[in-house]
Amino acid sequence: MSTSPARYSRSIDWVTVLIFLLMVGVGWLNVYAASYSPDAPADPFSHLSFQELMAYNWFKQILWVGTALVLIVVLLVVDYKAYDTFAFVLYGAMILLLIVTPFIARPIAGSRSWLELGPVRLQPAEFAKFVTALAVSRYMAGINLRQQNFRDQLVLAGLTLLPPLLIIAANETGQALVFGAFLLAYFREGMSPLILLVLAAAGVVLILSLLVPKLWLIGAFTVILGLVFAFNTRVFRHHLALAVSVWAVVIGMVFGVDFFFNNVLQPHQRKRIEVLLNPSADPLGVGWNVTQSKIAIGSGGLAGKGFLQGTQTKFDFVPEQSTDFIFCTVGEEWGWLGTTVVIILFMALLGRILYVAERQKSVFGRTYGYCVASIIFFHFCVNIGMTIGLAPVVGIPLPFFSYGGSSLWSFTTLLFILLAIDAYRKQDLERY
Repeated sequence: MSTSPARYSRSIDWVTVLIFLLMVGVGWLNVYAASYSPDAPADPFSHLSFQELMAYNWFKQILWVGTALVLIVVLLVVDYKAYDTFAFVLYGAMILLLIVTPFIARPIAGSRSWLELGPVRLQPAEFAKFVTALAVSRYMAGINLRQQNFRDQLVLAGLTLLPPLLIIAANETGQALVFGAFLLAYFREGMSPLILLVLAAAGVVLILSLLVPKLWLIGAFTVILGLVFAFNTRVFRHHLALAVSVWAVVIGMVFGVDFFFNNVLQPHQRKRIEVLLNPSADPLGVGWNVTQSKIAIGSGGLAGKGFLQGTQTKFDFVPEQSTDFIFCTVGEEWGWLGTTVVIILFMALLGRILYVAERQKSVFGRTYGYCVASIIFFHFCVNIGMTIGLAPVVGIPLPFFSYGGSSLWSFTTLLFILLAIDAYRKQDLERY
């Protein structure tokens, strides 16, 4: 499809681009603060060589941002039809890469999920998200989710579940959990809300099984189920078998959670859940990160301590502060006002993505837009949740804020493929 650069530039959703640039800019400032050293030269570019500068995360993030801007140009120039046409090809290539990665990657923090290409280190699990989003959007464009048969359901489930299973095989559980966000996109396209309700109820039962004595929990559920049917004998007669089945499943989950917790989860995963349920369980061990993160955020007060003035940040009290715990840097140095601005930026971005998704004329474009929103929303909620002790530490970055090339490239690609699809949509409307 040929078009003039001026006409194409008018078709790009510049509001989303502006929000993206603001987030990346603010993110870099906080990466700089998190990796800042009081002993560093006042003018590092004049006193340090390139190799010495590469020791600082803030400098490497500049390079990642620069390459991301080049990547944006490439993504917007490519005809949007290529993303539809080659979705399954990209998916197949990514699956092969995920299979090979654990065998060729060296272990880093117990995980074999990073590929080293000279000085560059990339994580295929990050890129698997947008590739999977393209594949499921391509498949859903050819079916009606409200009327699909069992075979279609199996195919869609397979497309969604295969990447996280391979990612778990590389011992990267946090990245695998993100794929659960695709359920939100499927719900928009007609998936029964009953599935979401069942999954939410199962999650509540599992959490309560860790907090409440099992006999109390079973007794309470039995009483509630009995009261429901006692006040509606007609339902009791017609759905007795279903009620007994649900009761049996719940009992199995309540007693099965101990086996899963003690025999399936790894020791560090069990510790993280224990710390989430009881923050004082291991304050100097697994709970150290979250404890120091909450101290940093709380010490920021209303307006924060000021840029580069955060003591928790400056003296490295919080491990991984440039990556997974970047939000506590915002809280300490910019305070409640700063964290509110960050949250508003994310809400604005998510709202704009949903707006762009809804105006797509194709199922492919709309589904992909909702996949983008769902993935970013999941990262946003879980990352901030774990820095304030409301979610277990699972090691996933805050989009556009956390340090790292894989993260920034992945989210940039995820977002700007959508903007490319939307730009061409507007051009097609202008032609007719």
